Amino acid sequence: MTHSMHVDPATRGHDRRSTTVRKTSIVLVATFAFALVATVHAQRGGRGGGFNADAINTTLPLEGAPLAVPGPYEVKGGPAAGAPGLVAYHPADLSAFPARDTMPVVVWGNGGCAINSDRYAGFLTTIASHGFLVMATAADPGAGRGGRATADNLRGAIAWAETENARAGSPLNGKVALDGIAVMGQSCGGFMSLELGADPRVDTIGVFNSGIQGDNVDQVKALHGPVLIIDGHDRDFASEWARATFAAIDSLPTFYGSRHGAGHTATVDHPGGGEYANVASSWARWQLKGDKTAAMMFVGEDCELCTNENWDTGSKRLQ
Repeated sequence: MTHSMHVDPATRGHDRRSTTVRKTSIVLVATFAFALVATVHAQRGGRGGGFNADAINTTLPLEGAPLAVPGPYEVKGGPAAGAPGLVAYHPADLSAFPARDTMPVVVWGNGGCAINSDRYAGFLTTIASHGFLVMATAADPGAGRGGRATADNLRGAIAWAETENARAGSPLNGKVALDGIAVMGQSCGGFMSLELGADPRVDTIGVFNSGIQGDNVDQVKALHGPVLIIDGHDRDFASEWARATFAAIDSLPTFYGSRHGAGHTATVDHPGGGEYANVASSWARWQLKGDKTAAMMFVGEDCELCTNENWDTGSKRLQ
């Protein structure tokens, strides 16, 4: 089934390629096993006939799938200094920053609101290799958080980047481009990225296999920067929420992409995070570094995703 999407033709050239995506109501099924976190508008958990483990773990087959494309930098990753609940990935050689390149911040929220980010290490490394400080959460035995992350954890990651950029003796002192901050997340992590989109420090968000819940349009109204929305097409139950989120956004630059056959977990487990890592890093390079080559994945008559037969796309106010 191909979904189409109505896009204002004045917004950008490739929108003429996009057909009209139906506005669909969000179906809340009381069976999905996301964590109930006070700061995240998660769907109800429980048992019953809806989102079982097989639905959650639907992935894009690895054979024949695009490979993750790393950037020019070797990456150092590990616990964030002085913050046992966080991990950080960044270029190992920092000599290029800020003289020859900028190092904006990408903060990531895990699927299932998991506190442990090990599953996403390849994905996060690929993004960091393009010249980013990438932050995510980690298990902190002394914190008593029950193994689940909240939006406050991601706020803490932004605060850590701010502190390290100013701290004398930090390897990141004066290296971080704090005028460019993205928050992205997959599934339950996408709820957190939507919440953090209201933070004035956050310049753009990425919502992967996720979206607003029910009639929570006030959350969309609080957003203030460009929005990337990606789902896994018909095999991804969250595509309903992703399309509804795109439909609810009126005034912000927004790109929607639905990857055929990707399912809910998509390319999370592919080496380097696979195709989703390429999309995330290209969006961050465009939005936070002004990289016009990266922008070609999303805009222009020949935009890469818009002309790719494996994707349904739409956009608003991008140029």
